[in-house]
Amino acid sequence: MGKKVAGTVYLKLDGEQIELTGGVEVPMSDTKRETIVPGYAKEEDIAPFMKFDAVKTPGVDWQKIARAMDMTGTAEFKDGSVYVLEGAYVVGDMNLNSEDAKVSMELNGVKGTWQ
Repeated sequence: MGKKVAGTVYLKLDGEQIELTGGVEVPMSDTKRETIVPGYAKEEDIAPFMKFDAVKTPGVDWQKIARAMDMTGTAEFKDGSVYVLEGAYVVGDMNLNSEDAKVSMELNGVKGTWQ
């Protein structure tokens, strides 16, 4: 029997539904490791994040999103899992592509959890 593991993802920022052009990228772990020599590794924390391309839809306060420093982002995946990013804020450029009304953005946050 087949199981849903990928497909439509739903994203909300501070409770407001954001329309997406594709998927959402989130970390599966809060650390990354690198081998120093076989059997020995260093481990570094990574900032919790969400990367996505949104559609610039009417009614969404894009300036509020651009300026906010304490949002909550919730991504609901097709397999039923949910990633919650707390204390979220936009990092890097937040640009609009006029050809397809796509807004590319990345959020970092204070805490990211899987539910």
